[in-house]
Amino acid sequence: MKWFFGLLLFTVTCTAARAQTYTLDHYLELAKNNSPLLKDLRNQLAATQIDSLRLRAGLKPQVNANSNGYFAPVIGGYGYAGAITNVQTFSALLGVNKQIVGKRNLNAQLAGINLQRDSVNNTTILSVQDLNRTITTQYITAYGSLQQVKFNTDVVKLLTEEEGFLKKLTRNNVYKQSEYLAFLVTLKQQQLQLSQAQIQYKNDYATLSYLAGVADTSAAEIAEPVIQKTATAAESESIFFRQFKSDSLRLLNQRDLIDISYRPKANIFADGGFNTDFGAQPYKNFGTSIGFSITMPIYDGGQRKLMYKKLKLQQETHATNKAFFKTQYQQQIAQLNQQINENDNLINQIKEQIKYAESLIKVDTQLMQTGDVKIADLILAVNSYYTITNLLTQTTITRLQLVNQLNYWNK
Repeated sequence: MKWFFGLLLFTVTCTAARAQTYTLDHYLELAKNNSPLLKDLRNQLAATQIDSLRLRAGLKPQVNANSNGYFAPVIGGYGYAGAITNVQTFSALLGVNKQIVGKRNLNAQLAGINLQRDSVNNTTILSVQDLNRTITTQYITAYGSLQQVKFNTDVVKLLTEEEGFLKKLTRNNVYKQSEYLAFLVTLKQQQLQLSQAQIQYKNDYATLSYLAGVADTSAAEIAEPVIQKTATAAESESIFFRQFKSDSLRLLNQRDLIDISYRPKANIFADGGFNTDFGAQPYKNFGTSIGFSITMPIYDGGQRKLMYKKLKLQQETHATNKAFFKTQYQQQIAQLNQQINENDNLINQIKEQIKYAESLIKVDTQLMQTGDVKIADLILAVNSYYTITNLLTQTTITRLQLVNQLNYWNK
């Protein structure tokens, strides 16, 4: 017999050890690791670094090996004029080409790549913020469902215990059979609500796993989310305004690139090797050459002014969008803070009401043992307690969701 109790204790201990309560941070980390969007953005950031290196590499001397052969035969006096074609030619040359780029041009191109990297980085930060909000929202929803399961379990446990006392009192003719049946109907309703709450929690938990990129159909218990209000970031530090700053710098960079495109461009080049028409002494046709080219824009039909006008329109749109977003941003922050304060006041009122509901149930259960209370009054007290406690759960979950939204905008 001892070995049986030892085995039972071992089994219970192992089961408790395997039981694990997952936290919000656990799912946030899973979602970040599994997100294909974040992986793509990280690759885009790496690609911008490659673009910067590629730009610098393109400004170094470019070396190419070129070989060409040509033969235009003259048969029976018929064929291309030899004075034009040289009949046959062959070349094998090693060429070097170097583009002359001024410091301002190089800095402008590098600045464009850096702005692109900043834009991708801002997108990455916003994507992480969106992902955090989505996972946290679903986690809070699942936690609210779990609280409903726990509360319904407590109510069923309470009613089940009282049902035993009521059955005895009914057999002793303290209460009528109809009163006992009315109480039993209430118990069955609470049991059904418990089953419904359990199904809802499983669904919400499965959705949480789905959003985090985890293939899991089980339903483990999750811990209470610890979410505190964060301070609102200054406009200069807010991630939601960084993109506007980046876009403004991008437009200035585009104007600078337009100006640079109308500056003179210069190239130097050289080659060396074998180039011959197989005439007299072809072995002497080894040589080299060097040269340069300069391009000076003079007239483009007014395209430069048109590009300036286009940039100005984009700047006006940018300024309008920023002003509109700033108004919405401030309104959103103020509204969320107001709603959180209202929920805090409501929670305090509900907690006071719950104290009275709990006291009433205690008094009714004590009076029931002596038959000094009507079963209908006890049922009414239990339903009232259920309603007010359910309201507390919903209000608490709503507050957590509001804080989650506020923290999203406070980043």
